[in-house]
Amino acid sequence: MSPGPSQASPSIPPTPELPDFPVGISAPDLSLYLAGNTGISGFTSRDSGIAGPHVVLVSLIHGNEFAGAIVLKELLDGGFKPLRGRLTLGFANLAAYARFDPQNPVASRYVDEDMNRVWDDSTLFGVRRSLELDRAREIKPIIDSADILLDLHTMLWPSDPVLLCGTGPRGRALGMAVGTPALVVADTGHAGGKRLIDYERFTENCSNGAACLLVEAGPHWQPAAVEQSRATVRALLRQADMLHAAAPPDSSRFAEVVRLVTARTNRFVFARAFRGGEVIPKAGTLIAHDGDEEIRTPEDDIILIMPSLKVSHGHTAVRLARRVHPLG
Repeated sequence: MSPGPSQASPSIPPTPELPDFPVGISAPDLSLYLAGNTGISGFTSRDSGIAGPHVVLVSLIHGNEFAGAIVLKELLDGGFKPLRGRLTLGFANLAAYARFDPQNPVASRYVDEDMNRVWDDSTLFGVRRSLELDRAREIKPIIDSADILLDLHTMLWPSDPVLLCGTGPRGRALGMAVGTPALVVADTGHAGGKRLIDYERFTENCSNGAACLLVEAGPHWQPAAVEQSRATVRALLRQADMLHAAAPPDSSRFAEVVRLVTARTNRFVFARAFRGGEVIPKAGTLIAHDGDEEIRTPEDDIILIMPSLKVSHGHTAVRLARRVHPLG
């Protein structure tokens, strides 16, 4: 496996109908950490020798989202050791990452399929094969041993950073405790398949107590996303008592998704270029057309979560969320 992404991939054609996205950060050289020390390539564990949780930090579920990988490499390069428990740092979709080309940065999200849509037992234990599904099966033992997991992502379209916590109470409590980004959102995922935070270890009503968060740290390939990834990682390690650090300001807000808008046609278009985190004050406001169907806000003060300004049939266009007061 190559130590990092190629600098030119002339065989990959430009992705149509998308604007040019500037790449303002350099893809990290992960060659020192490809082997790992866990028996699973790309995954390295550091044990404190003191009783505590197993915290797993995962980056590169999508091969072109490497802001989180930069932060994990910083921890590895610096020889970070947790104050208690065991910390595992992982680079998930190394095959897609190796294909990253800054001239066409959107092309290396995955090789065969989205690795963040395969985390249900019927898929993981089924007979279907793909590069991403095989890799998910390979890293599953580490996921199954996690007490706390943080999945590090960034966003293509303009949006404020957000912590997604799934629908369970454990993720919600962990998100509010971590506190950065300040907006914590409970949602049910995508119609196209289960994400890592939807995996049953973190969602089923069982006694393991495991919890998972997904941070969308900001725009792909921009320094601000690295800074937010770093802040979220530090806050989570502090919450797990693995790191001495000041607590972030107590400014967390909690929202729950009341409607997941999935494009039913290939003619989905927003009424204007909305930004993720934007609040639409009035119920019934037109926000998009999906073919001949109008998409309107279902109630007042709806928060738009990660609108995808160019979306195709079957994919998530936007989540519509309600601010929750007070926390229950």
